[in-house]
Amino acid sequence: MLTIDIHTHIIPDNLPDLTKKFGYEGFVKLEKKNESEADMILFNENFRTIQCNCWDPQKRISDMKETGVDVQVISPIPIMFSYWADAKDALVQSQMINDFISEVCTKYPKKFIGLGTIPMQSIDYSLKELERCKNELNLKGIEIGSNINDQNLNEDKFHDIFKACEELSLSLFIHPWQMMGMSKMKKYWLPWLVGMPAETTRAICSMIFGGIFDKFPKLRVAFAHGGGSFHYTLGRIEQGFIQRPDLCAIDNQNNPRKYIDKFYIDSLVHSPDSLNFLLDKVGANQIALGTDYPFPLGETPPGGTMEKLKSISTKDRERLLYGTALEWLDLDKSLFI
Repeated sequence: MLTIDIHTHIIPDNLPDLTKKFGYEGFVKLEKKNESEADMILFNENFRTIQCNCWDPQKRISDMKETGVDVQVISPIPIMFSYWADAKDALVQSQMINDFISEVCTKYPKKFIGLGTIPMQSIDYSLKELERCKNELNLKGIEIGSNINDQNLNEDKFHDIFKACEELSLSLFIHPWQMMGMSKMKKYWLPWLVGMPAETTRAICSMIFGGIFDKFPKLRVAFAHGGGSFHYTLGRIEQGFIQRPDLCAIDNQNNPRKYIDKFYIDSLVHSPDSLNFLLDKVGANQIALGTDYPFPLGETPPGGTMEKLKSISTKDRERLLYGTALEWLDLDKSLFI
């Protein structure tokens, strides 16, 4: 059965030293320790040590063969968004990353589907890069953060980007980054364990309460990590909408529960019980396999959680493994078989 993983990350191994190029700190520099390992240097400290499967498509293909994944949707590592940077500098970095992703997908068209990145701090630059992603690089969508310099995704300034994604038929993958409360929970990896699910919920609620799914009904959006904590706390979110419309319904008078089938989520929830809950609440038509390959909080082996749910029908398994992904990306199965 065809298997597509919609949530994987990649980084160019030939990124220049952008801190040196632009004259200020904050950009990631890749320092290779050897042919199979490198340090991601941020503010002169090692942010994370990564393996060559973060940049080498042949290593990725080898891993995919071993784990039964036919196709990966590859997107930037979120720390590379650089929304905080000068917009023209962030555009340069975005173009470098997008060029690399496009090259990988062009070389291995049956193995990789590319999502680009855009400098969201500049709407003008973003719109131009969206056009380039679609018309020159043949990327199938973009990945953006759950907030843009602490601005939520309902803000009017982002509407032109959503409209352009609709018109260009580019899919949108929303991934948590710059997690709320990071400065107050530095121990125990809590920004990743607690902050990320909250960030994704923040993004979903912002788009629902801001009416984004009504204003842009053809926008194809997927959220990482099973939609964060949104579906598990939807009862509380709905109660807030009902009891305090003066606070929650100021831009959209529709109950948030109406929107659970208006966006997609990946399957990365690490627990059969959690995945079963999502299958019950939103159904397989809204869920696609996602693993966060090749990082520690990812799922190994891919699809391992759903394999533990023996009750999944063949029809639902097909949706989870490739059907939902193809629908979200607006691609045909024949491209990959």
